[in-house]
Parts: sequence; structure tokens; C-alpha cells
Amino acid sequence: TMVLLVGEIDISVGSILAFTGCLSATLMTQMGLSIPVAFLLTLLLCCVFGLVSGTLTAVLKIPSLIGTLAMQTIIKGFTYLMTGGSSVTGLSDRFKHLGQGFLFGVIPIPLIVMVVMFALGFLLLNRTFLGRRIYAVGGNQEAARLSGIKTRAVVVGTFVVSAVTAGIAGVLMAARLGTGQPSTGSDFAMDVLTATVLGGVTLQGGKGFVLNVFIGSFIIGILSNGLTMCNVPEYWQWIIKGLVFLFAVAMSNLEALMSKK
Repeated sequence: TMVLLVGEIDISVGSILAFTGCLSATLMTQMGLSIPVAFLLTLLLCCVFGLVSGTLTAVLKIPSLIGTLAMQTIIKGFTYLMTGGSSVTGLSDRFKHLGQGFLFGVIPIPLIVMVVMFALGFLLLNRTFLGRRIYAVGGNQEAARLSGIKTRAVVVGTFVVSAVTAGIAGVLMAARLGTGQPSTGSDFAMDVLTATVLGGVTLQGGKGFVLNVFIGSFIIGILSNGLTMCNVPEYWQWIIKGLVFLFAVAMSNLEALMSKK
């Protein structure tokens, strides 16, 4: 959401999800690290990924689509080098509880993490000067620069946030599956983009709200689960999701055109 708000795009989130899931699993099963230490080291590496993607875009002026496409391929390569293409197994039940457990036996732990992350995102974007600067950069980057905002730092920061949140999702996914899967997250970028655009975030930047993205995330989650429960073949699911994404982008562009008129 924050990357789109500054007018950029990050399609490396799927590879980051797969990498962090496998890395956290490897650190715990093969190096014997505790869950908190493995989690923190994984997120630190996510910060590095975000810094690289942000630097490619904001400093070297490589289009974010191209830069994050390259990062997606590079991170995917690192994932398969680390795992040899095999799943990382032997995770403890305590770690699996993060993805499979329930609070009070009712509320799934991943749902709690999701709500907390959205709440933090809402506070950052709507209650802090950083959020105002993100919207300002997305609205008009040159005007924001002339007004004294460090636009490069803002753009890089959004990529770091994107990478870290994808890393958290990757750790939770590994806990939910009970293994580190190098092939996980192949369609994750499409789901993320569809959820954000359905939530009203424009690809041009500067417009969108976290609460709407929260609803968009539920819509894409219900769509994915519903199609699976209805035994819709995976290939048809790809087609349907692609059509939903195109519809969301078309509606967003149409709204932008109408507002200009």
C-alpha cells in the first residue's frame, strides 16, 4: 500500500515471502536458533532487500517495475540455492502454533497479526508526519521535494516497509504450512496488488486508505478460498484473479478520469 501511495510498485513480495519462510525455517532447524532470534534476523535481511529495491528506484532512477522484477528473480535464486529446491522440514510445534494456533481457541493467530499490522499502518499513514509525507510524495514528488521533503528517503522507506511486511507474511506462511516451501508465493504479488487496488489505492500514487485495503484484502481472501472450496481448477482461478485485477485497475482509472472532468 505505501509503495503504491508514492507512485511506485513492488512485485518482489512473493519471492521475499518464499525466501523468509525458508530462511527462518533453516535458521531454526539447521542452526538451532530460537524463534525470536531467527525471526529478527529474517526481518533484518528483509530490510536489506527493501533498501536495495528502494535505492534502485529512488537513487539510480531504475523504474520500480524493472528493479523489483530483477529483485524478484535474484531473491528467488537465493531461495533455491539455500534449500536446493527442497522443502525445509523439522519445525517445532511451538513455531507451527504461530500459523496454525488460535487465541482463546477461537481467533486465528495470523488474523491477529493481520489486524495489528493494519492498525500500525493506519496510525502511520493517518496520524504521523511520515504518513503525510508519503501522500505528498505520491501526489506530486517534485512539489514535495521543493517543499523540503526528502523524497528519496520516503520512497526507500516505503520499500523497506513492503519488504518487512512480506517477510512477516513469509514467516507466518512457513508456520502455517509446517515447512519452508521455496515455491510458496508465486502468485502472492498478484493477490497483493489486487487487494490494494480493490481497496482504492491508485497506481498513480497519492490516493488510498488503509481501512479500504483491509476490506480489499478480505475480498481477495474470500475469493481465493471460495474458488478453492467450489473446486474451481487452479488454472481457472488464475484467469478469474487476473480479470478481477484488470477490473479493479479499470475502475480506478475511470474514477481518476471522472474526477479530472
